[in-house]
Formats: sequence, C-alpha cells, structure tokens
Amino acid sequence: MSFRSLEGLEPGVLRLLNQQLIPAQKTYIDCTDYQAVAAVIREMVVRGAPAIGDAAAYGMALAARASTAATPETVRTELAVADGVLRTSRPTAVNLFWALDRVAGVINDSAHATVEALKAAVLSEAHAIAADDARVCKQIGLNGLELVPDQATIIHHCNTGSLATQDYGTALGIIRTAHEHGKRVYVLVEETRPRLQGARLTAWELHEQGIPYQIIVDGASGHFMRLHGVDLCVVGADRIAANGDTANKVGTYNLAIVAHAHGMPFYVAAPLSTIDLDTPSGDEIEIEERPSVEITHIEGVPVVPQAAPAGNPAFDVTPAKYITAIITEKGIVYPPYTKTLRQLFNAAETS
Repeated sequence: MSFRSLEGLEPGVLRLLNQQLIPAQKTYIDCTDYQAVAAVIREMVVRGAPAIGDAAAYGMALAARASTAATPETVRTELAVADGVLRTSRPTAVNLFWALDRVAGVINDSAHATVEALKAAVLSEAHAIAADDARVCKQIGLNGLELVPDQATIIHHCNTGSLATQDYGTALGIIRTAHEHGKRVYVLVEETRPRLQGARLTAWELHEQGIPYQIIVDGASGHFMRLHGVDLCVVGADRIAANGDTANKVGTYNLAIVAHAHGMPFYVAAPLSTIDLDTPSGDEIEIEERPSVEITHIEGVPVVPQAAPAGNPAFDVTPAKYITAIITEKGIVYPPYTKTLRQLFNAAETS
C-alpha cells in the first residue's frame, strides 16, 4: 500500500493520515501530545474503530513521554488524566476503550518500578496494539475468504479498509483478500451519508488496490439487489453487543433490512476487540450524535433552509436477527450469538 492510516511514535510524533482531505490530498498530521490525538479522533481526522484504538494507545505513549515527573506514581497520576481525556473523544467505538484498558493494565503493573521503565512499557504496548491490529485484520480476511464466491458482486457500507485500521481492514480486508486470491469481485460502494466515507475513502482504497467498483447512493441498495444480481453484503462494526446486535455507521441498519428482504447474506467483519460481552444488547450502546452542520452544509455551503433542524446520529444498531454471520480473527460465528460469541471468547482464551 502507498499509505498507512497512522505511523508509530518515533521520535515522539504520531503521524496520522488526514482522512478529511482524501481523495483530494494525501496529507499527514503530526501529533505531539495526547490532547492533539483526542482532537483528531473527535474531528475524524483518524476514524474506524481499530484505528481509533491504535491512535488512543499512542496518545497515552505521548503522554508518558512528555511527563517530567520524578516518580512512577506521579507519572501514573498524570496518565490517568490523559486516559480520561482520550475516553471522551468518541463514545461508540469500543476499540477506543479496549485499547485504553489494555494500556492501563501496563501502567498499573507494579513491575515497572522506574519512570523510564514505565514510559518504555507504555510505548511498547502501543506498538503491540498496532501490530496486533495488522495481524488480526489479515486473519479476518483469510477467514472470510470462504464466504465469497469465485465471482461476486458485494455491497459495502462506509469504510473498513486500511484507512480504518493499521493495515488490511475488516470488511474491506475480506474483499481485498478475495481479490488477491484471484476471485473476481465487484464492489458496490454505498456513498455513506453524510460524510461520504464510502464515496471518498472506500472508493479511493479500491482504486489504489485495483479492485473494480461502482459508487451508489445509500438508498439504491434495494434496486441493485433486485435487478443486478448482488451476492452478499459485508460491513464492519464499531461495537457488537453480547447478543450480536451491532453498532456501525448509520445506514447499516437500513442495508441489513433490505438484504434480509432479498434473502441475501449480510455479514459483519470485526476483531474480537470490537465485541463487547459486557453490553447485553444494542439498546445499551451509546450512539454518538454529531453536529448538524454535517448534514445542513456541504463543504461549508448551506443546502437546507436556514435554521432547519437536523438529527445526525453517527451510528445505528442492526439487530442480530438480520446478521447472517460475524467474521472474526478467531473464526466465523452464527446465531444464536448470545451463545456462540461467548464460546468464541472462551475458545480464544484457552488457545
């Protein structure tokens, strides 16, 4: 690939590809403190659940590096403040909290008895989280390969590829893997209103990878399913509840219902870190509400009547009954998800 969503913390700088400017520009932003990392997560300079987790982990490493405290205990106190700021950057993607919890486990480990040892351990864990992201996504692609016919038309929503992760991606990683294994895939890319992550980001990635695609408006999925021989839908996830209910970019729920009406497989691809067994169902998932200007304006130009009210949820929840299977790095699970997701975690813990 000719790009990466983020590049590691050496020396003391986290470089993030500015996804607000793609496809017009491929520009990187340098973050040198955790406040800047929180801001770019909030402003969607970096986005996608796994990439948000990676960035947050590096934000903690930046906070550790910047500390001038003389004792590990004082460093830990300062890092707790950074952790709190990063946790407020976006509420729905569970990978953010998963990554911060993982770093917190290292911070609170009394084995790191000096300031330098603690700082090094935080940076090492951030590197490990990013490396795990790349490895896990590649395995998701391989696991999902069996579900893609040798010749397949696939509908995809939002962006779940290299821009949303450290490398291969989740749902787009499956499509990329199928393409690399010689399968003839053709992707119908939903534009994904209102920020056009499909039209801007996914289309750009597919072009970079030489994978055939066509952009369609979000409301056209039923038309293409009925008339143009779609084979499957595959999407990513920002949080999967214990019962299989899945929060993903708004519009996913609509796509799942249309796929169900046409008897079409609807797959969710996500790492285990996106599965939240502590959340019983989608009803308990907090849905981020973003500024209405994202709907009322396009590139700063108003496109609705002045003072028109607008609701702008960033995500919706697809009920588990519309999901054919969930593809993870540890395998593919099918309903009933309340049982199979827990079995998946139990098997992962003992392997």
